[in-house]
Amino acid sequence: MVEYGLNFISFNLIHHPTTKATDKRQGSNSRAIESHQQHNKTTMREIVHLQAGQCGNQIGSKFWQVMSREHGINGAGQYEGSNPNQLERINVYFHEAANGRYVPRAVLTDLEPGTMDAIRAGPMGEVFRPDNFVFGQSGAGNNWAKGHYTEGAELVDAIMDVTRKEAEACDMLQGFQITHSMGGGTGSGMGTLLVSKVREEFPDRIMTTYSVVPSPKVSDTVVEPYNATLSIHQLVENADQCYALDNEALYDICMRTLKLANPSYGDLNQLIAAAISGTTCSLRFPGQLNCDLRKLSVNMVPFPRLHFFLVGFAPLTSSASKDFRTLSVPELTQQAFDAKNMMCAADPRHGRYLTCAMMFRGSMSSKEVDDEMLKMVSKNSGYFVEWIPNNMKASICDIPPTGLKMSSVFIGNSTCIQEAWKRVAEQFSVMFRRKAFIHWYTGEGMDEMEFTEAESNLNDLVSEYQQYQDATAGDEDISGDYQNESEILGDE
Repeated sequence: MVEYGLNFISFNLIHHPTTKATDKRQGSNSRAIESHQQHNKTTMREIVHLQAGQCGNQIGSKFWQVMSREHGINGAGQYEGSNPNQLERINVYFHEAANGRYVPRAVLTDLEPGTMDAIRAGPMGEVFRPDNFVFGQSGAGNNWAKGHYTEGAELVDAIMDVTRKEAEACDMLQGFQITHSMGGGTGSGMGTLLVSKVREEFPDRIMTTYSVVPSPKVSDTVVEPYNATLSIHQLVENADQCYALDNEALYDICMRTLKLANPSYGDLNQLIAAAISGTTCSLRFPGQLNCDLRKLSVNMVPFPRLHFFLVGFAPLTSSASKDFRTLSVPELTQQAFDAKNMMCAADPRHGRYLTCAMMFRGSMSSKEVDDEMLKMVSKNSGYFVEWIPNNMKASICDIPPTGLKMSSVFIGNSTCIQEAWKRVAEQFSVMFRRKAFIHWYTGEGMDEMEFTEAESNLNDLVSEYQQYQDATAGDEDISGDYQNESEILGDE
């Protein structure tokens, strides 16, 4: 694989030092572990991770490699780090088994065994609890109805049993996160079924999804618009935070910014894993300004249905130019805010930010961060709605990612996300008007009425985003209609 700016997630084999050094290492390990065991475990705010379908499992697999690396866990689940901070809040994502191994709080699901076998044979294969692999044999065949109503419904009780066990093993469960795609059958159909089942059983816990939405130009499957529309219909109602990701935007980042000639899915998943890691770092490491999932929800979601976020990561630099750049708070802010940096093909310059958050990692002054945030908002005030003052949240985590001095993750709730939903809605209506491919779905027991409902829900979502984009502080009733279209801000 080509070496590039994201070198903090390059997975090197662990170097085994000489016996003397090993004794020394074990001494520091045991000191770190002792201090961890003395730490009051009730302060833990655990997150249970679910991954569904091929895409979700491949992203999840990369995510766990990043988590293990940040917390000093090797491929066998043993702690090999030397910094007590790595263990202080390791319980957020891992729990300690009787033999001192750290086991991820992960539930791995699919409707066919292929991806599961690949994970078992991969670098993280021994870390996961074997009982937490729950999979079928027949696959969903890119059919949302199979994933949601037939094949997936047969498997969902077994998955919920495992999820329940993981939740019961937590001291103070904060919420769930799921990685899945919206275009296939399993990630979209069974993924959204899991989201609704978990919401039913744990209504007061936060549900976060990392969802790969269909790309504008590149399509993996012809029925993507159907699967995505039916998925959004579910996520609007049952999720608290959805991070929208798409392959085309990730490819662009890899090729334009990281200068990779032939990016693989592995490279794209590295980017996603870096972003997920950044959004949860202040739960896992000490910092000056902390932020948990619930705080994030409260600050980022002004209206319950509008919980779809753009996400960006900085610094991203090609390996050739990384030695010529200095890392500073202004530089990180500038790059993280850049439209070219967004991991979803929606241009923030075509919409307005309702709210946004910056998660910084590394050693920096909180005053510098505050000043930079203020500068960014006042310089680009046209791109922020004026009826939510102070709509920028910042958090600072003291521990940077492995191999970097500092980094930042940007999360934006922008009205421009409607671009992605409009594309899906247009493709959906073109096919649905002719009832193309519908028989595959009705054959699994679905009703055409469900398609019509999903389509109108998606169109409502688009018009809600447009309505809040056009709203001004002077409007008396923000839920009304607006005549003055000159309020919409384009490029400055």
